Amino acid sequence: MMMASRRHAANSMAGTVRLFTTATAANKPLMAAAVHLLPLNYLHSGCGGALVRSASTSAANVDVAAEGHNTTAPSAAGHGGGKDDEKTITSYWGVGPTKVTKQDGTEWKWTCFRPWETYKADVSIDLKKHHVPTTLLDRMAYRTVKSLRWPTDLFFQRRYGCRAMMLETVAAVPGMVGGMLLHCKSLRRFEHSGGWIKALLEEAENERMHLMTFMEVANPKWYERALVFAVQGVFFNAYFVGYMVSPKFAHRMVGYLEEEAIHSYTEFLKELDKGNIENVPAPAIAIDYWQLPPDSTLRDVVAVVRADEAHHRDVNHFASDIHYNGRELRESPAPIGYH
Repeated sequence: MMMASRRHAANSMAGTVRLFTTATAANKPLMAAAVHLLPLNYLHSGCGGALVRSASTSAANVDVAAEGHNTTAPSAAGHGGGKDDEKTITSYWGVGPTKVTKQDGTEWKWTCFRPWETYKADVSIDLKKHHVPTTLLDRMAYRTVKSLRWPTDLFFQRRYGCRAMMLETVAAVPGMVGGMLLHCKSLRRFEHSGGWIKALLEEAENERMHLMTFMEVANPKWYERALVFAVQGVFFNAYFVGYMVSPKFAHRMVGYLEEEAIHSYTEFLKELDKGNIENVPAPAIAIDYWQLPPDSTLRDVVAVVRADEAHHRDVNHFASDIHYNGRELRESPAPIGYH
């Protein structure tokens, strides 16, 4: 009797659509019809779009576009926009691209940063500030950075575009490592970070945007790209260990590294002024990120990048001073948004 009941139940379910299985060519029409039984929020995200056909996440695994549910919206690639009529892909979970516009109502074409993350760089910052090394750790940090400058000068010489690109692949590491370690420390100790996690990650993101900008004007050779792998691998692990052992040393070293960056960009500007490097129009990504005038040039870009490095110099020397005073970073509010 029990077996008969089970067979009856199986037969009664034979005509029922199994929504959470992979559709085959034979049952696809039946599955498409079943899509209309799903709630509306299963079919569309908040910004519109067709349900993604995914073997792992799609409940129905049906091409909804065939049923008239397809919509179109402007798309944006990683560093720019696409065709206006390109179809937007929206996931089954309702997470999809949002339409972002500028203040003038035109479409925002960047997905790597948003309008509210842009700013005008403070180019009036004092570029000549220098922390005179007084302690043993200060001298170690200072000499470590100075020792790194010689091979860099030898390798790049006056190719400042590629030099800037290489510099930014290194400069974007300390903020990420420091922010990651402070994040883990905050979790272990059940305490706030004073905003320093966000401040250091902001620094890392800002340095990465420098790299994205210089990639538009410099064309690194294959061996320079290979060098990035080697340098980043060594520096990441070395800085990780250094920060674990002595955060005040790590921040002081980054402060001196930023001082060297200011010097490098100052030399870059001199070469532009002499005409040794062509002062090409500023990349579009730089104009939007730093809110530069439309007719800005490479010189304007280098000037704002140098100002950013000066701000990073101040933040890291300040962080080191906090540790030298026997305090933790969380005890002093972080300079979030300090540009």
